[in-house]
Amino acid sequence: MELNTHRLSIFLRVLEHGGFSAAAEKLYMSQPSVSNQVRALETTLRTQLVDRSGARIRPTEEGRVLADYARRILLLMDEAVTAVERVRGLQQGSLAIGGTTTIGTYLLPGLVARFHAVAPDIACDIRVGNEHQVVKWLLDGEIGLGVFAGEPAAEQLSTRRIGTDEMVLIGAPGDTQSLAEQRFLLRERGSSTRERQEAAMRALGIDPASASELWGSETLKRGVRAGLGVAVVSAHTVADELREGTLCTIPADPPLPARPVTMARRTDRLLSPAERAFTELLGDIGTESGEHE
Repeated sequence: MELNTHRLSIFLRVLEHGGFSAAAEKLYMSQPSVSNQVRALETTLRTQLVDRSGARIRPTEEGRVLADYARRILLLMDEAVTAVERVRGLQQGSLAIGGTTTIGTYLLPGLVARFHAVAPDIACDIRVGNEHQVVKWLLDGEIGLGVFAGEPAAEQLSTRRIGTDEMVLIGAPGDTQSLAEQRFLLRERGSSTRERQEAAMRALGIDPASASELWGSETLKRGVRAGLGVAVVSAHTVADELREGTLCTIPADPPLPARPVTMARRTDRLLSPAERAFTELLGDIGTESGEHE
């Protein structure tokens, strides 16, 4: 009895998406082709693998057992391919990396550009999302590496610190109002930056309920530049404006707390040569900035 790994992959997609049509759409195949591949797998194993009686397809007991083994088989195959690619160096390949909103927008492009300078033949993709999205992309295998402000809690991930995300209080140059007279501007609710802003305001003795809400980092920065108020933001978001003098920092007492910037990967996943090279680059950056694992 010989199992076809292509059919195993299709079988897993059917279970993942709960139906033949949904799986076919994701696989760019026709629905009958997907259905036939699963039936061929059932014929090979002489058992029914999926329950087709409901609105959403579910695995039978035999199907659940096969799915567990199929995931392990396909993961081992991916690792085998990755192990072979290691000897090729960085002459070909791709790098898919994700970052949480602030880090992905303001820090990752520069890091990827630095990597591209030493590995120009590697195709690089950057995905930006909230922490939940980046963790999901890692666990689903859609990206190999994720960079976070803070540290993700998923047990399947291993992390290491590569830098620091410092918070700064910013205002418009030439604004002479005291801090007590200022209107504070906050990111939208649900943003991790919003939580840190509110904590910083409480530490400064200011009631967050009296603040104004602006959606997105760019809107927030433009609001400060226009004189709408002051804001607590990640230093990564305002590096250019501080250098150009279009925004300025305001001393905060007590100093605003920082959080680590961490790189995460799936613990059971073998890194590709491009991913390993990128992690080495992050290690160099951590050393240069005084950080360590």
